[in-house]
Amino acid sequence: MATIPAAAAEHLFSYGTLQQPEVQLATFGRLLDSRPDQLPGYRLAMLAIDDAQVVATSGKTHHPIASRSAMPTDSVPGAVLAISLEELRQADGYEVAAYRRERVTLASGMQAWAYVDARDAAR
Repeated sequence: MATIPAAAAEHLFSYGTLQQPEVQLATFGRLLDSRPDQLPGYRLAMLAIDDAQVVATSGKTHHPIASRSAMPTDSVPGAVLAISLEELRQADGYEVAAYRRERVTLASGMQAWAYVDARDAAR
């Protein structure tokens, strides 16, 4: 298990394609340090991706998307990625409009950014 470097300015929780080595290399130009964690109070669904560049980078036409759940026992497994502020901006450019970046508290107690279902903001 890799450790999160103390110098990392940001933490990003990923439950999907940002964990893929080829996506990390294409988006950030490097492989990221990570450690497992979970996002409580959310559930996963699949989202059709129509952005050709994102599909080409991930190799997938459908990506997971985390939505708030009414079930407190629901949880989404994933990994905390150690990134810089500039890399966080690069991740913003990779994600499609159906996702929005939100500050979340993970099962470990760590605060991190996560890309969640943008429709949750209207609920």
